[in-house]
Amino acid sequence: MGMAGLTKRLSFDTPNPNRYQSGMGNELFPSGPWTGFYNYSPQDKHRMDLDLTFAGGKMSGDGNDDVGRFAISGQYDVKSLECWWTKTYVGAHSVFYRGFREGKGIWGTWEITPHNHGGFHIWPKRLGEGETETAAAEQAKPVEVAATEPVTAPTK
Repeated sequence: MGMAGLTKRLSFDTPNPNRYQSGMGNELFPSGPWTGFYNYSPQDKHRMDLDLTFAGGKMSGDGNDDVGRFAISGQYDVKSLECWWTKTYVGAHSVFYRGFREGKGIWGTWEITPHNHGGFHIWPKRLGEGETETAAAEQAKPVEVAATEPVTAPTK
């Protein structure tokens, strides 16, 4: 048997460890639009929109937030539900993310330096999933209003 036959036979006979996980991986880590937020503290939410691709344990994509446009490059593991990636702003700094797939999204932490870090939550943006969270992340800040004329109590 020649080398071509051996290669063909080996690739055919070697089991693919991911073949049973591919369907589950696509369901847990669906490629496409994602949305969510990052924060410095629990009350502080900064919206981000991402377009992510998950394939064969690798994740990639791009997106934007209040800092600017960014690229995503990282990995995910269907068995442990863990993922980690680097978010690199165009012409600027990078941020390391590590999270776990739970419920309707990925929760975790981000870090630029040990003194510059926070949390995040992202979720697939499909069929209205996560709309409540998106609305909460976009909640308007209170506006101060000043009266232009003196205010008096109504008379009876």
